[in-house]
Amino acid sequence: MADYAKMLETARDAVALASGVCREVQQALDSVRQITKDDKSPVTVADFASQAVVAKVLTDALGETILVGEEDSKFLREPEHAAHLDAVLAAVNEVMPELTNDDVLRLIDVGAGDTHHAGFWTLDPIDGTKGFLRGQQYAIALAYIENGEPIVGAMGCPNLPANFGAPLDQADPTGCIYEAIKGDGAYEIVGTGSATRVRCNDIEEGNPISVCASVESAHSNVSDTDRILGYIKANSGHDTGLPVRLDSQCKYAVTARGQADAYLRMPTRAGYIERIWDHGAGALVAAEAGCSVTDIFGRSLDFSCGRGLEKNKGIVCAPPRVHGLVIGAIQALGIKPA
Repeated sequence: MADYAKMLETARDAVALASGVCREVQQALDSVRQITKDDKSPVTVADFASQAVVAKVLTDALGETILVGEEDSKFLREPEHAAHLDAVLAAVNEVMPELTNDDVLRLIDVGAGDTHHAGFWTLDPIDGTKGFLRGQQYAIALAYIENGEPIVGAMGCPNLPANFGAPLDQADPTGCIYEAIKGDGAYEIVGTGSATRVRCNDIEEGNPISVCASVESAHSNVSDTDRILGYIKANSGHDTGLPVRLDSQCKYAVTARGQADAYLRMPTRAGYIERIWDHGAGALVAAEAGCSVTDIFGRSLDFSCGRGLEKNKGIVCAPPRVHGLVIGAIQALGIKPA
């Protein structure tokens, strides 16, 4: 039987170390751009460095590891991208000084695992690329999938303040880590502090509903979200509160800890399939905090279909009462993917 406690400890260590590496790269955006001659290169460098670090921690602690990651090393192996590889190695060497270019390339390719296994890890090494480049919110999201559902998850949110009153458009100097094992609750770790259990807050009758909103409106169908909130207001008396604007799976975290009442990801185009690494860790943390996490039709998220959530459309994550209001509004309005 899998040792989930050890797996969680390893996942926590991996995202914590990767968070530190990504923070260093984010704080050195201009110098990385000078090295690579590419405005978007810092997030590329952080992506690869994060995946290499996570793969190293997993394989050192757990042995042979099936990791389904977002990146592979093909780009870095091309001679014209030698500067990118040098920058990735420099970032990784901040925490693993013994590694070489060849080591880094090999570790990145650990993430080329496939999903045809009863259990495997899935990683988004930088979730929220635009937030990263703006110096704002992003996440390192790692989850263990077993028989089609997330069982262990750890999510590093390097810039996310624990204080609800702190601005989300600025990088917090400490950040947070969120973690969960299925059936054992969700926990928040701030800095070097101990793990504290987090719970979502279901709204009381008549209180306004505040939803997570992307800084980039293209990430969700904003008009559908507005229609849903309008319907809820007209039929249940819940007005719309100020949106909580941030990028990445940090939205799952702020919903899980009760800072927002819902995270809606409405489909933006026909045929779009959500990727498993974009939701594995966040969905588990939110569910273990008491949220209901489904697609827009109320169906459970199915991680058994390969690299995509092929059987699902969109995401609705909210405490039970709000979730019911949202799903009811979607059904009443007849909202379907384009």
